Amino acid sequence: MTLIAARPGTGVARPYRFPTVVRRDVAGGRVVAAHLPGQNLAVAVLLLDAGAGREPVGKEGLAGVLAKALEEGTAQRDATAFALAVEGLGTELVTGMDWDSFQVSVQVPVERLGAAVELLAEAVRTPRLEPEDVRRVRDDEANALRMDWANPGPRADAVLRADLFGHDNRWGRPMYGDPESVAALDVEDVTVFHSEWFIRPGTLVVAGDLDRLDLDALGAAAFAGTGGGPADRGGPIDVSPRPGRRIILVDRPGSVQSTLRLGHPSPHRAHPDHVPMTLAGTVLGGAFTSRLNHLIREVRGYTYGIRGDFASSRRFGRFAVASGVQTAVTAPALVEAVGEITRTQLTGVTEDELAVARSWRAGQLSVELQSPRAIASALTTLVVHDLPDDYHARLRESLLAADVAQVSAAAAAHLHPEALTLVVEGDAALIRDDLVATGLGEVTDHQV
Repeated sequence: MTLIAARPGTGVARPYRFPTVVRRDVAGGRVVAAHLPGQNLAVAVLLLDAGAGREPVGKEGLAGVLAKALEEGTAQRDATAFALAVEGLGTELVTGMDWDSFQVSVQVPVERLGAAVELLAEAVRTPRLEPEDVRRVRDDEANALRMDWANPGPRADAVLRADLFGHDNRWGRPMYGDPESVAALDVEDVTVFHSEWFIRPGTLVVAGDLDRLDLDALGAAAFAGTGGGPADRGGPIDVSPRPGRRIILVDRPGSVQSTLRLGHPSPHRAHPDHVPMTLAGTVLGGAFTSRLNHLIREVRGYTYGIRGDFASSRRFGRFAVASGVQTAVTAPALVEAVGEITRTQLTGVTEDELAVARSWRAGQLSVELQSPRAIASALTTLVVHDLPDDYHARLRESLLAADVAQVSAAAAAHLHPEALTLVVEGDAALIRDDLVATGLGEVTDHQV
């Protein structure tokens, strides 16, 4: 007996609808919520203006150490008692940070969200921060960074960031710090950072069935005992691409491959060209089918993969390309990559390429924004970047409506191949002469 099954045909795409957004001021803070009718899971995210951008220069890694220290108990309970309380609700505290924000979240059944937010607030507002716990967490973080920095990549990333934004600026240093900066932190650094940024109310983001949730009660629990108004967030940082390409060589003796990091500054997240700029980046290097990956991987066979895209925060952004290639093809890979970026900047994109990028980006958006946690993450984007409530409702249409002229204009305006910093981490003795011979720019050695 043979069973034959016909492949099902494609259905009609359902219209995408982002949930209704609700905002209200509660107890000195703000609640931003999305209504998910019938959803039995709910997510709450406490969003604080305490990201890496708030760390003092020379104290990089503070927010990451504090994130781990929040798990070490509170003024009311030791670490074991607090862990049992969280586990008893069937959840966990999830911490995260970026340049612009510090986030702590919980996900629980709707009826448990109030209790979960109370525990979240207890951890954030009144952490125990015992000196021995803070030192242990700090040492663990420093050791983890040492292991990470033993691999190729993190040092090249740091060198690129320092060259683009300046080592004297916080945003010119690694977001999570480096092994030395984290190891040098002391207990007072952590407690002062907490007192400056974690007692402010912030914003509580909620995604769930609002018919079964009391937003006022949740806000009151999240903002209890807080004080102080919002800090000045500052405007976009004007970082103009510098004239002239330059190659920075980071010596890694004996390395059998070279790590490539190419980049230049780009606009901040709320820039009006964000959508066409994103699509231009997708065509150039942001997908497996991109120009860079096709040329460097499929045609030349220099790498297993290469990516390039625009990334942005509230105040600044950067365009960057990342790859790893065999030592022997370091120089030609670099030449090809710069050439492809130049071609995209000069000639723009084609309709066929853009059709693929539009479809992928729009489809990805619809798939990703399905769960309460994903919706909550989208709400944090609205809060951090001061975007309108209907931003996500319109984003899919904006992606699908972008045409070749708009995307090509964004590529012409925001790609600067003539101003690229080209960081190469590899065996300097084997690749320096080849890099000089490319004529791509002056070659300088990175001084550790």
